[in-house]
Amino acid sequence: MHKDNIGLYIHIPFCEKKCAYCDFYSCIPSEDVINEYLSALEKQIKKWGGELSCPIDTLYIGGGTPSLLGEKIIPLIENVRDNFYLSENAEITAELNPCSAKGFLRSARIAGVNRLSIGVQSGSDKMLKVLGRNHTREDAINTVKQARELGFDNISVDLMIGLVESDINSLKADIDFILCLNPDHISSYILKIEEKTAFAKMADKLNLPDDDQIAEQYLYMCERLKSAGFEHYEISNFAKPKKQSRHNLKYWQCREYLGLGPAAHSYIGGERFYYPSNLKDFINSPQLISDGNGGDSKERLMLGLRLSEGIDLTEIYSEIHPKYYLKYLLLVKRDI
Repeated sequence: MHKDNIGLYIHIPFCEKKCAYCDFYSCIPSEDVINEYLSALEKQIKKWGGELSCPIDTLYIGGGTPSLLGEKIIPLIENVRDNFYLSENAEITAELNPCSAKGFLRSARIAGVNRLSIGVQSGSDKMLKVLGRNHTREDAINTVKQARELGFDNISVDLMIGLVESDINSLKADIDFILCLNPDHISSYILKIEEKTAFAKMADKLNLPDDDQIAEQYLYMCERLKSAGFEHYEISNFAKPKKQSRHNLKYWQCREYLGLGPAAHSYIGGERFYYPSNLKDFINSPQLISDGNGGDSKERLMLGLRLSEGIDLTEIYSEIHPKYYLKYLLLVKRDI
């Protein structure tokens, strides 16, 4: 029996269309495929719930586009409750796109979702089209408004920087828009041209800011969000007081989590493993691939440096080698 709280991530690998920049594993599904996938997920949830017998204090349903599930989100989360102990104060997050939010939000609320992550990305309709998004600025406004009316009090939105033909002025407009939505949390991502994406095929034609310009955008964003009352608690994440993503903190703090679905990764008992990026295989015969050991001092150092709280060097040095630990203690004593 596993006694410590862990996080549970469930991947929903479905999208209505592929965004021009996205290299996450997803496909355009039929209703039958969605049902087959949820059935396969149910079996894996039951299997792992029996093997681990552990409490879950964060549940994150990501994708893809989980909002395409509509009311099917209800039995999915009920299945988790039936097979894991979902703690009373568990953080339950669901990602959604504004264009598929209308029928999903009410079902998510009924299911017990208490945190939303909304893929806004930009406040410019022109830029949203360039990115391949199928929602508009107005869709984002209406989605956040509906979520608030339904009682959601923990809403995160995504913001992309370093966009095509972007500069400080265009970023200022996007941040102005994001702040007008009054989110509790903001996740910001620098546009990166990934292989096998639509943007990769037209990379030479894209007018992207250079590294110095992107750095300028990033620093401007950090200062603007800080002045707006957001804590910059992780390289790409900003939160109002007590609104940090508890689930994502597990990744950066090297705490345990289970990932279910194609392309989903896990870290349990010092082992890292994942399901291959193949929907058909997951449905018919799910297999796990080992990704080696995890959680050593070097990995914790690398992940911990992403966080504003930093890392405990005493713990790191004591694990690397006793002589380094002694030198560290002498340095600390001298500074004191």
